[in-house]
Amino acid sequence: MQETNSNPVTRQPIGTHIAAHCARRPKAVVLEGRFGRIEKLDALAHADDLWNALKDSAELWTYMAYGPFLNEDLFKTWIVQRAALNDPYYYAIINSQGKAVGVAALMEIRPEMRVIEIGHIIYGASLQRTSLATEAQYLLGQYVFETLGYRRYEWKCDALNAVSRRAAKRLGFTYEGLFRSHMIIKGRSRDTTWYSMLEDEWPMRKRAFEKWLAPANYDNKGRQKARL
Repeated sequence: MQETNSNPVTRQPIGTHIAAHCARRPKAVVLEGRFGRIEKLDALAHADDLWNALKDSAELWTYMAYGPFLNEDLFKTWIVQRAALNDPYYYAIINSQGKAVGVAALMEIRPEMRVIEIGHIIYGASLQRTSLATEAQYLLGQYVFETLGYRRYEWKCDALNAVSRRAAKRLGFTYEGLFRSHMIIKGRSRDTTWYSMLEDEWPMRKRAFEKWLAPANYDNKGRQKARL
């Protein structure tokens, strides 16, 4: 529930005062983790790895406005185009062997409102359900809140995308509602589910991530003991 104050003249309820400084825009940083890293998407550095990681997974593109790609040349053209964008701002997810195995983007960037969204998340099969898959979201959340200074972090997805909805909930985003007939994607109607995480929620979410990713949460076979 939004906190309120009272307008001293009209006595109407109004929101609490928020300092008017802007957040920062995403940049070409390297975010290092224990299981891999995140870095700015670069067509020359990442296109070959990403094609190999994503080419045989048609299901990855079902809810996207693009893909699947018929051949490597079309895919690499798409990567070149995506790497040049400022919003969405794309990052590659790099595994411990130095291979790009997925992408994610910070988007709908509104520094003056300190609101930003995570989206265009595409994980290759070798990345899915791994520690790096979760660590990548932890690294991006930490970057958004602690370095860039955003107060609201959004997650939106097709309402039919059960995998994305489960991921948002697992990662600590709060369900906010359904936007009916929100978009037309590949000639089909899309309802969109909205989730968010707020800056005052991040410290608790961060502790949960770090506890889950800690070496103490892994047994001698590399399996995690407790869920996120």
